[in-house]
Amino acid sequence: MSREEKQLEALLDAVLNRLNDLKLSIGAMIQKIETEYETINWPTFLDNFALISSHLTGLSKIIATEMGAPLRNLTVLPLLLSPERDEALWQLTEGRIPVFSHDMVPDYLRTKPEPTAEQKMMAHEQKANNLTPETAAKQVAQYQKIVSHVFDMVSKAREEWESDSSARSGVQQTSSMADTHALVAAVGMGKNLKVNIPPGVGPNGPGGPPGMVPHAIRPPAAMAAVSPSGGVGQMGKAPSAIKTNIKSANQIHPYGR
Repeated sequence: MSREEKQLEALLDAVLNRLNDLKLSIGAMIQKIETEYETINWPTFLDNFALISSHLTGLSKIIATEMGAPLRNLTVLPLLLSPERDEALWQLTEGRIPVFSHDMVPDYLRTKPEPTAEQKMMAHEQKANNLTPETAAKQVAQYQKIVSHVFDMVSKAREEWESDSSARSGVQQTSSMADTHALVAAVGMGKNLKVNIPPGVGPNGPGGPPGMVPHAIRPPAAMAAVSPSGGVGQMGKAPSAIKTNIKSANQIHPYGR
């Protein structure tokens, strides 16, 4: 094995190891987002993102060093193109690429952006090069002002959210005991209820004597008004379901003293 082949093999091993670490980090982050989205906090998310960024930086350093020089001298060409499903390719790519056909080669083996994207990028670069320093400085200042305003809004919303979360204790209350007691008193005892009787409405509907309470809203017999003399008023009569049989003492003892 020649020296260049050994360098290429070592480079490919280093790139594959870094890519595997990067893949594991991305998978762990996606799993956390999908399963722990209710409990994950911002510092944990930033730690996972920093781990992914470190793997990308390491991969860039490996490719940019002198060790990666042979890669620029190599050309990757497909050995076999087929529209049929390739099980070996399916297992090798973990189910991402089932077929390696003529339509997919430009996308997977592309080393430059798409023609439309490249044209747009060149147009933007040309427009940026034609700007004067004064115009560019004004646009940068305006952009920084907008970004600062958005950052202030996000920071304020975050502070309000954190204060509300800390002030909230347990489950949010959705009922009121005072309102519940008032409702029970109104239904059970008629407390704080007002009945407005239109003038001219009698016990049998309109046309009766004014001031009479209709039968439908009269209080029950147990709540009838009692007159000062001890009798029951006109609002209702007390029920007399119990009959008494009391005899005088002379009738019980005819030979009394």
